[in-house]
Amino acid sequence: ENNRSEPRIILDRYRSVEFSLSKKDPIFQFRVRDTSPSGMGILITEGSMALKYLKVGQVLLMKYNPENPHDSPEQIKTEIRHITRVADGRYKGHYLVGLRIKND
Repeated sequence: ENNRSEPRIILDRYRSVEFSLSKKDPIFQFRVRDTSPSGMGILITEGSMALKYLKVGQVLLMKYNPENPHDSPEQIKTEIRHITRVADGRYKGHYLVGLRIKND
């Protein structure tokens, strides 16, 4: 099974995602990143309020902002797959949040 086809399309087409848990909560925006051979994610700075809102297994309606500014953003159901602290390297002090598009 090739798990790469859908995430690759998303990564090629969209620049960033936005989400909020409710109208009273803040809107967070992050760049979509290629995180592994089978997935995509976002990188969040340690201490960001966004980490307080996210839980593994949670499904959110995220707004995907296109690379092409003439295209319209799309609302897509997205599952939080993992929240992993980066211990060393370039992104030390950040959390990698794995995302998966929900097709149901």
